[in-house]
Amino acid sequence: MSEIVKELSKYNIDIYGLEDKLYDYDMESGDAFFEELEQDIIESGHFKTHVELTKSATMIQLHFHTEGTVGLVCDRSLEPYEEPFISDDKIILKFGEQNQELTDEIEIINRNTNRINIARYIFEFIALSLPVKKIHPSLRTDEDDNFSEDEDEVVLVYSSEAPEDEEGESTDEKIDPRWEALKKLKGE
Repeated sequence: MSEIVKELSKYNIDIYGLEDKLYDYDMESGDAFFEELEQDIIESGHFKTHVELTKSATMIQLHFHTEGTVGLVCDRSLEPYEEPFISDDKIILKFGEQNQELTDEIEIINRNTNRINIARYIFEFIALSLPVKKIHPSLRTDEDDNFSEDEDEVVLVYSSEAPEDEEGESTDEKIDPRWEALKKLKGE
C-alpha cells in the first residue's frame, strides 16, 4: 500500500503559495503507474514527463511533454509488444467556485485548492497518443499506415450519368417505362 501512495504522490503539485511565474517539473515512472490507475488499455510501460506550469492570478497553464514506451497487446495476434510514443499537450486550470470540466483542455478548479494531482492528465495524453489499431510491428504493412496519395494509383470515379456513344449522344434510349412517367412529372 505504501508503494501505491508513493507512486501517486509523485504527481502531486502544491499550488498554494506559488508565485505567478513559470515552474518546471520532471517526472519518471514505470509499470506501477499503469497498475495503480485500474485501466485495461496499457499493461506496462516506462515514460518521462516534463511539465511546464505557468501560474497567474486567474489560472494555471500546464504544458506536458511525455516520451516513452508502453506494453500493449496486438489486436490481431494477441501477442504483447512495446509501442513507443511522444505526446505534447496542454491543460488550462481556471480558478472558480467549484470543480467543473468545460472542454477537453479547460477545467475550473476551486480557488481554495492547495494541491493538484496530474497523473490523470498524463495517462489520458499517453492513451490518446497511441494508435487506434494496436498492431504488432512484425505484422504492420503499408496499408496499416496513414493513406497517402500516389501519382501512379488508379482512382475509380462513379458517375450516375448515362455513357455517351461515339457521336456524343447519350445511350439512354432504352428507358424503363416506369421512369418515363417520372420524367413527365419532372418536366423533361
